[in-house]
Parts: sequence; C-alpha cells; structure tokens
Amino acid sequence: MSHLTTEVAPTKGAPNPDLSLPTKPKKRKGRWSVLFVLAAVLILGTAALLHYRSKAPKTTGFAGAGGRRGGSGTGGPLAVVVNVAKTADINIILNGLGTVTPLATVTVRTQIPGYLTQINFAEDQLVNKGDVLAVIDSRPYQATLEQAQGQLLQAQAQYKEAQIDLDRYVTLSGQDSISKQQVDAQQALVSQYAGMVKQNQGVVDNAQLNFSYCNVTAPVSGRVGLRLVDQGNYVTPGDANGLVLLAEVKPITVIFTLPEDNIPQVVKQVRAGAKIPVDAYNRDNTVKLATGVLSTIDNTVDPTTGTFKLRATFPNDDEALFPNQFVNVAMLIDVQHGATVVSTSAIERGQQGSFVYVVGTDKKVTAKTVTLGATEGERVAVLTGISPGDKVVVDGADRLKDGMDVDAQFPNQGAGGKSGGHAWNKDGKTGAPDGGQGHHKPSDSN
Repeated sequence: MSHLTTEVAPTKGAPNPDLSLPTKPKKRKGRWSVLFVLAAVLILGTAALLHYRSKAPKTTGFAGAGGRRGGSGTGGPLAVVVNVAKTADINIILNGLGTVTPLATVTVRTQIPGYLTQINFAEDQLVNKGDVLAVIDSRPYQATLEQAQGQLLQAQAQYKEAQIDLDRYVTLSGQDSISKQQVDAQQALVSQYAGMVKQNQGVVDNAQLNFSYCNVTAPVSGRVGLRLVDQGNYVTPGDANGLVLLAEVKPITVIFTLPEDNIPQVVKQVRAGAKIPVDAYNRDNTVKLATGVLSTIDNTVDPTTGTFKLRATFPNDDEALFPNQFVNVAMLIDVQHGATVVSTSAIERGQQGSFVYVVGTDKKVTAKTVTLGATEGERVAVLTGISPGDKVVVDGADRLKDGMDVDAQFPNQGAGGKSGGHAWNKDGKTGAPDGGQGHHKPSDSN
C-alpha cells in the first residue's frame, strides 16, 4: 500500500536516541567515587586526631605560666632548671609615686621701684643666702635718706633746747620766781619735741630700709633659674614674674603618696623613732637616683584617692634630684627575718591560685599551692606550701604537669645533661648542644 512506501529510512550517521541512555549511570558512578574518597579522608583524619589526643598529657588543674624556656628530650624526661628555696631576710618595701619638692622656692622680687642697674648672677648658678643678686639705682633713696636725717637732727635740737628750758623753769619755780603754769607749759613743749624726734627717727629708719632694698639679696641658698628681667628695666614690687626664681636644692625633699592601708605600718615605725630609709628611682624605675630618710607624714587622708602624703628628705649633694621631677619611691618599712625565699620566676599561677613545681628525690615534679608574702626585686617570700631546701623549677615549667619525670639542672650545671636541655655556663648564657645561639640567664637573686 502507498502509505507503507512513504516511511523514511533513518539517515546514515544520525544520532541514535537510545545510545545516550548508558551515559547517566557513568556520571552517577563518578559522583559516588568522589564521595567515597572524601568520607575515607574524613574517617582517617578523625582517627588520627583521636590517637593524638589519647597520647597528649592530661592537665592537673595547675596552668603553667607559659612563655619561659625549657626543652623536652624526645622520648625522655623534660629538662628544667631548678633552684633551692632558701631561708633569708627579705625587705618589706612600700612603693609610691612622688614629686621632687624643694624646701623653699622663692620668686625674687624688688621691694622698691627703680631702674635695674646691675645683675650679679648667672643663670643656673648656685648662690648663698645674702648674696647680692641685683642692684637698683640708689640715688633717689640716698637723697630721701639724707633729707630724713636732716629733719631728725632739727627735731633733736629743738627737743634738747626745750629740755634745757624745762630744767631752768623747774629751778626758778622752786625759788618762786615763776608760776607753776609756765613749768607745765614747758613740760608739754618738751613732750611735743620728743614726739617729733621719734617721728623723724621712723622716717630715717624707713629711708634706710628702702636704701638697703637697692641691693636685691638671695633670701635662701639655692640655684637660680632663668633671668626674667634684663638690666636697664624699670622694676616695681608689683611685677608678676619678679627678677628670677630661686629654688633650694641642697637638701631637697620628695613628697609621695601611699595607700591608706599602709598607715598603721608607717605610723608604728614613725612613733617608735625609727629612721626609715627612702630610695628615689627614675621614671621607668630602672635607676636609683638618691637615698634619703622619711621626715614626716601628713595628718589627713585624701578621700578622693584613698591615699596619704609623706615627705622624705635627701641630701642631694650630686643634685640628682631636680625640682618638680617625677620619681618612683621605694621605702623600706620593715625586714622579715628567716623567711622562705624563692625566685619570682618559680611562681606559677592557675585556677587554684599561686603554685610552684617542686622536684622530688624520685625526679618527679609536684605542683604545690603556696601563699606569697613580701616581694623584693627578683625574690619573693613564701609563707606556706614549701620548705627551705625544696628544689623549685625556675625555668621550663610551661610544659610541666603534676607527676612528670624531669631532668633537673641547676643554673651553674654543665651542658652535658641527658636531655640536652639548657645549662648555664660561666658567662651567664645557655649553651645549646648543637652549638647554636644561647640565651641570657634570667636574673636570680636567691
């Protein structure tokens, strides 16, 4: 039939729709392979992490300070540096902030107006009390003094004449030659001239005082500052800046503050008449500038800061202390005798408070909680927790745990330890077994 002959044969080379069906299972198989690989990697990583954690040391509740040196030998005990707790005296020192304050700070001014004719000091010069620092034109005051002296001489002559007349009148009155009224009048005149003499004497004294003020003298011994006025200027007592600033620097004082909690300690020593030494340090507390003694304490507490003021006196012969300089103050208030002392580098701090690692005879470390007392520099007193003679770890405690085996070395031990840890040589440095760069020895004042 004709409709059968109309079928069109497939074109050669045309894509067969059925051939694309097998490609879908291949893509699905590739995705499953990737997922299987990722799952295998995740399982292996988890297993490795669990294995590492099972091998890691467990914490004991004491957290190491961290950041200090200490090596651990592979497969061996941890190398640490130890020191022995000792019995020693430790100073109880109170620290405060202070300002250098001269005993006297004077703005030198003129007492009279006039032209400045001389300046007899150099800036930053040490002067003594009574030295003439400047001279004011004295001619007007010299003339005033001479005038006052002339008036005084005139009044004295009148008084003398009146006194002679009075003596004569008294004699005549005794002879009934003159009336008593004349004697009384002459007596009044003598008193009047006596008052004039006294008044003129005051004028002379005032003129002499003003004349002496022409020489401006140093009221105290000390060091002068920058010159505030030049020669030739007209100066008056009302000048705001004055001529120069004079500060007494030998001796000099430091006013500093301490917390009010320290009042009983300080007052006890002061009332007992103790000579309390005080040291002054520079701003960064690294250099001691001078040593003095406590001279007095204030009588009130500042309620805004909860502190009280103290004054210490320093000889300052080398002038290491400068007026208004900021200093750190360390005052030795007492000495604790027979204290158990260790280096501050041995103190660790954790959740249970302060503790130290003590090395026993079995070469194992034990964490012991301690109660700390006074601190002096790199030393600290331990009130409870350890005894004198205990070996405490001062270096390498950052990786320790309670009960761990250690290779203990003293700071002066040679560098031939089993674990190859740090050892202090003669020059105070650590020598590495491989000849590498050493480290400076930490300070230890035990």
